[in-house]
Amino acid sequence: MVKLTNKEIFYDISKHSLNKSGEELCGDNVEIFESKDKLIVVLADGLGSGVKANILSTLTTKIAGTMLEKGNSIEETLTTILKTLPVCKVRKVAYSTLGIIQIDKKTNIASIIEYDNPPIFYKRNNQIIILDSKKITINNKNIKLTSIPIRVGDSLTLVSDGVIHAGVGKILNQGWKWENVAVFLEKQDKKNAETYNRSLIDACNNLYMEEPGDDTTAVTLMAIEPKITNVFTGPPEDKSKDSTSVKNFMMQSGKKIICGGTAANIFARELGEEVHTSFGYVDRDVPPIAHIDGLDLVTEGILTLKKLLSILNHLSSSTDEFDFEKKDGATLLAKKLVVESTHINIWFGKALNPAHQNPELPVNLSVKLNIVGKISNILKKMGKKVKFEYL
Repeated sequence: MVKLTNKEIFYDISKHSLNKSGEELCGDNVEIFESKDKLIVVLADGLGSGVKANILSTLTTKIAGTMLEKGNSIEETLTTILKTLPVCKVRKVAYSTLGIIQIDKKTNIASIIEYDNPPIFYKRNNQIIILDSKKITINNKNIKLTSIPIRVGDSLTLVSDGVIHAGVGKILNQGWKWENVAVFLEKQDKKNAETYNRSLIDACNNLYMEEPGDDTTAVTLMAIEPKITNVFTGPPEDKSKDSTSVKNFMMQSGKKIICGGTAANIFARELGEEVHTSFGYVDRDVPPIAHIDGLDLVTEGILTLKKLLSILNHLSSSTDEFDFEKKDGATLLAKKLVVESTHINIWFGKALNPAHQNPELPVNLSVKLNIVGKISNILKKMGKKVKFEYL
């Protein structure tokens, strides 16, 4: 299970895109490369839109991230990109704008590389700060380089042209403009990358009146303190391990959540507490939550987890802002995991519930395990660090 030091910084990352109206593929692309000592975020905006733009941006991000991850210099990386991009037969140019954030995790120094993209939005102490950059020339192209130390609370947001052009031909004659986006971001008090970045893209979609005139992408990297959440679902396979499992779980740092009636009863018994069940249905599709002293949240099991999976699928496929303030068990669970957590430990009890089992599947592929696995995969794609412990 995850153990953290007080000095550790977690880099929370969120990315969202709007396709140009009428296009199936986005001409922007974001790639994230992470190792023990290095984090690289790359955003590329391909020339035009549709398939060609998607190919250009994808090729650009893959080359940039892979080469930098392997230790190639900025000059070597950009030279390779500029020589590799295919030339458009119509416009006779090979072109993709490029923004890169490279973090040295040992020093927390951010190296920022910008090539023809809108200037990065760097926020510290609720202010967007314009960074001093060094300009270099590679293959007759002007590149901006910046190096800054990162501390908890800082956020860095890369955007494609679609963000600063939002509203052109719709609500705003000349688009949103960089300065206006900066004012918008300064007003955002979101404490995690997901809600901060989502609010920006949702605003763009509104300015475009839900018909984007350009591919629109934003990716935010936010430096925050690590936040651990432990989730216990399902009773242990061996009943004799109930007491040890509860004791070990309660010793963990961070929030503690129980999903499932049987697991809740085990914890109440071992802790000498009572399960206080709410009788109000906030959402008719989600069973009421319960309360046990010493735990942060207690929900029903399979139905609540199914609803949670539905919420996470919606968050992954939609850029609309989501109401995390609803009080049903699934939304409360989603808020704990998506908004309030960076590291998630899942304690999965392998005792089978016959009501959840498909007789046509092998015994070890329970419905609950399948659902929890899908939940875990989505959370990982959101940048969460997820670990399993089977009981």
